[in-house]
Amino acid sequence: MRLITTTADLAAFSRELAAARFVAVDTEFMRETTYWPKLCLIQAASPEAEAVIDPLAAGIDLAPFLDLMGDEKVLKVFHAARQDLEIFLKLAGALPSPVFDTQIAAMACGWGDSIAYDALVQQVLKRRLDKSSRFTDWSRRPLSDNQLTYALADVTHLRDLYPKMEAKLTTENRLHWLDEERANLTDPDIYDTTPENAWKRLKLRKTTADYVLGLQVAAAWRERQAQLRDVPRGRIVKDEALYEIAEHRPKTPADFERMRAVPRGFGNSRAAQELIQALDHAFADPKRATYKHERSAPTPPGLGPTVELLKVLLRYEAEANHVAPRLIASAADVEAIAASDDAEVPALTGWRREVFGERALKLKHGKLALKLKGGKVAVEEV
Repeated sequence: MRLITTTADLAAFSRELAAARFVAVDTEFMRETTYWPKLCLIQAASPEAEAVIDPLAAGIDLAPFLDLMGDEKVLKVFHAARQDLEIFLKLAGALPSPVFDTQIAAMACGWGDSIAYDALVQQVLKRRLDKSSRFTDWSRRPLSDNQLTYALADVTHLRDLYPKMEAKLTTENRLHWLDEERANLTDPDIYDTTPENAWKRLKLRKTTADYVLGLQVAAAWRERQAQLRDVPRGRIVKDEALYEIAEHRPKTPADFERMRAVPRGFGNSRAAQELIQALDHAFADPKRATYKHERSAPTPPGLGPTVELLKVLLRYEAEANHVAPRLIASAADVEAIAASDDAEVPALTGWRREVFGERALKLKHGKLALKLKGGKVAVEEV
């Protein structure tokens, strides 16, 4: 077991990894009681080297490893990468690149939709993972040998998974299928924590301008409070409280006491006063942006059966091509195709059009037929 606790050792290990074609990476972190994830361990493995890095070790500087994460010559392999990428973005101010996500790749391989890591390892490598340390407190020191062994196994299995997945996708000419998903994963906007954009994570219950403005202000206020105190958003107030605040727009401390989702006594707090002031300022601003709800074009009547037929075709083509349906088209894509041959959706572009989109249009226009043959769905050209 190679446990790295000094900057000098980390620099040497990072140089070893930089000579490799790819590096498998995983992290262990805690965020149950914080807004920002607390990084507790980094695990990394190349075909020739492997180690566990302790970011909580006294005096250690992660700069050598963060430089590696930005090295375009080395592919970084993660499983379900989003939270790991968020951590490295916070640490380095930039996302790791290039990136390969084995959970996304598994969909293109036909090995499952959003498959869990242990299930993927068992399915492809025929190995069972030790789950005994899954819910351990990674922030406590010292870590046991069992904890370190468990942590390192996450990347040694990942290191063995990647060549098999790469070979399969290359043989089947599917590596380029991952380009769009990779671009989405490395889009900085999806990791945005700007308070003014916090309302976009909430589902609008009303679309009137005043309601949306109240929700925008309340959500931004909560986000700032959570970041400042480094606590989860729900520790400030729950989402339900934001909806009530947007609906009733409190102007006095007493107004909060009439809200069911707001904690008792909250109206007398300094935070409540700041929220009232923020709401007053926003509504008094004559130059404030006015929210205008853009309604989706109504779905033409009578398309329900067409949508259902297209969903059957999608499932059929997904199974025939050994790929997860969700990677080919979303439910919204299918509905859009049912409504228009020129729908601007991914399912009508690139490889997705070849696998599904073109045949979906043929089915719409009676040039393709679905039938049951031997109890199974079959597709025939008309």
